[in-house]
Amino acid sequence: MSTPPFLALPACAEALRLTTARGEFAALLAVPDGPPRGTALLVPGFTGSKEDFIALLEPLAAAGYRVLAVDQRGQYETGGPADPAAYAIEQLADDVLALSAELSGGGPLHLLGHSFGGQVVREAVLRAGRELPWQSLTLLSTGPASIDPNEAGRTKLLIDALRTMDLESIWQLLRRMEKDSGGPAVPLRPEIADFLHRRWVANVPEALVTTGGHLVAAPDRVAELAAVALPKLVLSGVQDYAWPVGEQSAMAERLGARRVLIDDAGHSPNAEQPAATAAALVDFWT
Repeated sequence: MSTPPFLALPACAEALRLTTARGEFAALLAVPDGPPRGTALLVPGFTGSKEDFIALLEPLAAAGYRVLAVDQRGQYETGGPADPAAYAIEQLADDVLALSAELSGGGPLHLLGHSFGGQVVREAVLRAGRELPWQSLTLLSTGPASIDPNEAGRTKLLIDALRTMDLESIWQLLRRMEKDSGGPAVPLRPEIADFLHRRWVANVPEALVTTGGHLVAAPDRVAELAAVALPKLVLSGVQDYAWPVGEQSAMAERLGARRVLIDDAGHSPNAEQPAATAAALVDFWT
């Protein structure tokens, strides 16, 4: 999961609930001082939330962009039904289309998905038909198909645990395992640790089972996406545990996409190196 570097919203941003044709979604909205140069919709990944993008809000708004970061259906403060079918990737992609429909009037619309969110936005683009509402697509730390086999093994173990344990029990087990392995390299500040706990137990278990199942068996749809006439950026850190960086670079070549690597960043450059990530996004969008 991504770990946000801080939780306090900048002055340019607010938390809200956005109503769409497919229900309400918890979101963070940042707006520039003047008329926006464009709007960005940011979609988080597996076990993530809108807060994964909190460090991007201020630099992107300062560059003139209106930015909406959301919790997907089943994540953190959006919630959802206890129905695994509600979290099929086609359903989540239709949510992205509904969210995009609410973001008119803010200049060109740019779509970004992080990790599993990258495969959700890919699905949305493929389902949109001929009339695309977006001016660009950014795939952030995501890959062409299923996740790395080692990560897939861990995800399968989590799916099995979710079938027999509640989220609080799994959280306590994960913390014990982390402690036994020596703990994080840099201890988390108490407010960040508390947030990660609250976010985890607020997830809908059925959403985690279904989306985790997609990650370990995702098909390769790069050829289909390459056929869509939309400017594309493949952005990642120089290391990635979920999809090898070389695999992401090969995907960029197949897509005919711009490729950017963020130094000193892993799977979440949006949280680990937000200034460099924001600069790369602004450069692409303009």
